Amino acid sequence: MKALAPVVITLLLTGTINLKAQEDLTKMLEETETQTTDFTTATFKGTRIINGHSVETVKKNHLDFIIHHRFDPINLGVHDLFGLDYSRVRLGFEYGLTDNIMIGIGRSSVQKTFDFLAKAKLLRQSAGARVMPFSVTAFASTIIETQDKALSTTDKTSYCTQLLIARKFSDKLSLQLNPTFLYRNRVTTAAQERALFAMGFGGRMKLNKRLSLNAEYYWAFREKDLENPLGGTYGNSLALGVDIETGGHVFQLHFTNSSGMVEKQFIGDTSGSWSKGDIRWGFNVSRTFSFDKRAKGMMK
Repeated sequence: MKALAPVVITLLLTGTINLKAQEDLTKMLEETETQTTDFTTATFKGTRIINGHSVETVKKNHLDFIIHHRFDPINLGVHDLFGLDYSRVRLGFEYGLTDNIMIGIGRSSVQKTFDFLAKAKLLRQSAGARVMPFSVTAFASTIIETQDKALSTTDKTSYCTQLLIARKFSDKLSLQLNPTFLYRNRVTTAAQERALFAMGFGGRMKLNKRLSLNAEYYWAFREKDLENPLGGTYGNSLALGVDIETGGHVFQLHFTNSSGMVEKQFIGDTSGSWSKGDIRWGFNVSRTFSFDKRAKGMMK
C-alpha cells in the first residue's frame, strides 16, 4: 500500500492539472466566441439631421431621392399665410458606392444652385472585440451658384469640408459635432471672410419606434457681425424638428431660420433671426430605392 501511495498521488495531481487545463481551454474558447465586434446602427435615421449631414451614409447599391422644402418666414403674417405662399426647393440624389462611401448631386432653387457631395465613414462606433466610442464620417461638397450669368464659374463656386463625429449614447439619444471649413471664391460683401470656420451641433431624441425629436445649430466663427443685403446681419443657423419614419420613407418636419439648403447657404449666409420671427417651416422627404440584385423586389 505504501508503494501505491506515490502512484495514486501522481494520478490525482495529473488528473487535477488536466482538469484545470481543460477548464482554462474551455474558458478561452468561450471568450473567443463571445468577443465579436458589434457595430452601432441607426445613430440617426437618415443622411441629414435637419439641414446638415449626419454620420449616416446610403447603403451599397441603394439610391436616396430627397426633397428639401423651405417656406418663407412666418412673420410675413396672414396676408402671405405666414410664409406658406412662397417656397424654396432642393432635389437631390444620393447613391451608395459601398456601405461606407456615398456620392450625391442636388439642385436648389436658391440662387439656382448645383451641389456635388461625397461622404465616407472613417470610424464606426462599436463594442465587443473592438471598442470604438464614437463614429466619424468625412464629408466634402462643391457648390456652384448659376443665377448670376455675369460671373465666371470660378467666382460662383464654393467648397465645404466637415468631420462628422457622433455617438449613440443609448437607443434614444444620439449627439453629433461637426467641425466645418467653408471656402467661398466670391463673397457677397467685402467684409465677409472667404474662409469661414464653423462648429455644428446636432442631436436626436427617439420618442418611439417611428418618431424622434431633432435639433441642430451651426456656430460660425465670424470676426464681427456683418450686414447682409436684406438690411439685417448674418447669423447662425438653428433648426428644430421631428423625424417620422414610414417604411422606405423618412419625413422630417422642422422650423429653421435658414432659407438655403446647402452648406454654403445655411452656414455662411443665414440672415434670419429667431428672435425677430424670421422662422421658416420646412420639411425633408427621402425615399430609398434598392438596386441590389440580392435584395428581394429589386428595381428593374
